[in-house]
Amino acid sequence: MSKRKLTRQQAWRIEKIQKERLDRATRHKVEVEELIDSGSLGREQTGRIVARFGKQVEVVAIDRLGQPVNDPIRCHLRSCLSSLVTGDQVVFQATDATGVVTAHKPRRNVLERPDSRGIIKVMAANIDQLVIVTALEPEPQPEILDRYLVAAEVTNIPPIIVINKVDLLRESETNRNLLMGIKNLYEVIGYTVVEATTKKIGGLDELSQYLIDKSSVFIGQSGVGKSSLVKMLLPDEKIRVGYLHQQTRLGRHTTSTARLYSYKGGGSIIDSPGIRDFGLEQISRAEVEQGFIDICEFANHCRFRNCGHRQEPGCAVNDAIQKGKLSKRRLESFHRILDTMREGNA
Repeated sequence: MSKRKLTRQQAWRIEKIQKERLDRATRHKVEVEELIDSGSLGREQTGRIVARFGKQVEVVAIDRLGQPVNDPIRCHLRSCLSSLVTGDQVVFQATDATGVVTAHKPRRNVLERPDSRGIIKVMAANIDQLVIVTALEPEPQPEILDRYLVAAEVTNIPPIIVINKVDLLRESETNRNLLMGIKNLYEVIGYTVVEATTKKIGGLDELSQYLIDKSSVFIGQSGVGKSSLVKMLLPDEKIRVGYLHQQTRLGRHTTSTARLYSYKGGGSIIDSPGIRDFGLEQISRAEVEQGFIDICEFANHCRFRNCGHRQEPGCAVNDAIQKGKLSKRRLESFHRILDTMREGNA
């Protein structure tokens, strides 16, 4: 199919926009270099990115244990450091009002996902654990939870599953059965499952113990209460909290960018934007299977190395399901994820 030919006015407008972007980038580079050459910046410090805003970041100075030693400061980025994200450790120099990030320290790990255009974006860096939040309302989406767990396994970031809003248990037997179903399934696999509620005193005590001295990223679909949990855990921070839509009972986005907060018990919490899906297009089929640790355990015993765990003879995975050693729902989720990935690559 031939490309649509641009009119003269359209071509001129595109060229104008590109020139404006280039001019802005050039001006920013000059301003940053002038600030560095001015001699007004202080000594070099080690810091951690608190949040990213276009060509600027908020940075907090940290000590040798990674704990903050002062308030965050808004800093410019040198042009060679455009890929920084929340959680990155950096070297920066600052005045009383602003600063410049001059170097980027190596990452231990990253959490990434495709954006709406399929481009892989890093969400956060240097993470000790993923706090995967689900809830009794909006209705849990097991496949999304499984996608998060695959991402955790592939990136080697330990996950814990938090079932929020357990105060809704008293409202229906359906909710009680739902909670027990989630707990039984994932605890048998070997995952830590924690109950939480912001509606009663002590509702976050168990969760709090898992956050001490850890850098934790809170992730989950919109409306499960991530920001409400973070707000209760960090009462002194100004954190926006949204509510479920009255008719659809779906969540609304309240967090627009990943942000890092220091945790009172030591460590830090990163509150990430809510997402209704979590793509895995950046990984292979073998990695998806690796991420389903319960399926992977049996898949190693299949007759054929490339077994798809559908109708193949000698499939140890289907044999385990028939013997009650493996969840059929997890295998269905595994197949749906793979089918979605194929559709995305079609």
